[in-house]
Amino acid sequence: MRTLFFLVPLFFLAACSSPPLRGTGDLGIVIERASGGLSLVDTSARAPYAQISGLGDLSHASAVYSRDGRYAFVFGRDGAISRIDLLTATVVKRVQQSGNAIGGSISQDGKIVVAQNYTPGGIKAFDAETLELLSEVPAEYAPGKFSKVVGLADIPGQRFAYALFDGGEIWVSDFSDPKNPKTQRFPAGNQPYDGMVTPDGRYFLAGLYGEDGIALLDLWQPEKGARKILSGYGRGEEKLPVYKMPHLRGWTVAGNRAYLPAIGHHEVLVVDTDTWKEAGRIPVKGQPVFVMARPDGRQIWVNFAFPDYSEIQVIDTLTNQVIQNLSPGKAILHMEFTPRGEAVWVSARDSNQVVIYDTQSFARIGGFTVPAPSGIFFTSRAARIGL
Repeated sequence: MRTLFFLVPLFFLAACSSPPLRGTGDLGIVIERASGGLSLVDTSARAPYAQISGLGDLSHASAVYSRDGRYAFVFGRDGAISRIDLLTATVVKRVQQSGNAIGGSISQDGKIVVAQNYTPGGIKAFDAETLELLSEVPAEYAPGKFSKVVGLADIPGQRFAYALFDGGEIWVSDFSDPKNPKTQRFPAGNQPYDGMVTPDGRYFLAGLYGEDGIALLDLWQPEKGARKILSGYGRGEEKLPVYKMPHLRGWTVAGNRAYLPAIGHHEVLVVDTDTWKEAGRIPVKGQPVFVMARPDGRQIWVNFAFPDYSEIQVIDTLTNQVIQNLSPGKAILHMEFTPRGEAVWVSARDSNQVVIYDTQSFARIGGFTVPAPSGIFFTSRAARIGL
């Protein structure tokens, strides 16, 4: 009994000092672009619950999540990968894996994290638990010539698809044997600058900066090779200035239509995904950067490059018309929908604000101060392919 009475106070002391119990499905992170930190956020409370600093250059940072949503893998522009525990609000592990990186992805089974690199050009695979290097695939597209890697996305079967900007190719690397990956190469076109995977995991598309069109690879039938679609898409005959490259990971597939930003034009391009032919264009305020669908596909939210980068427009997918104009703040960099789409979070970098809107009424329903916020990533991404 004396032992029991001694242990009970220790139990309560430990309970009081532990982080509060919470699930992970409600959580996410906001990148603090200028300070090299993160705000950890609760999407139901619509507020941060912790802050993490010292993560290096996050000027073009992105993140993916472990299968259970507990750990965020943050990819810094300086080539670092940081494994963040959202429940304890701590940095579990951090590795400096390259000198210049532009994002990463996580495998279908959640066991492999892959970073895509500009310098040195190629991809590297790491154990998701330990961040131990497993293998790498140098992007050597010709003897002694290495390419920047862009558009990396996980696809079914422990594989990753990505594009070589300098090499003009799409590569698919199979990590079924993580230490001995096998890679297929497909000619894609001139300067693929980003890529995306359709929500069903079937198609990988790479936007082409050096020519009109998009490279399309059917991942169910890769032996057919990549083909060029939408030949009239892009800059067109008139070489228009491009103030910020569109982010194809913000492309949207809603029903049998894809919505994507037209490079250098004030338009959103509508594509029939049955035929992969253009089905229309929607005039918008500026050059689109992200073209993102609410989870139910009924709305498309669009932000823009300079000089219109403080505006957002909302498109109704039934009519393909702009139905709402919003001005959340200065320099809108990113948007992220809550898992069921009732709200959208918007980062206004130069206003140092995250602004939250109700997607039905378009009313501002929340917000908070964050130093130079950029990317917003919720744990619902853990259950989605192609991120």
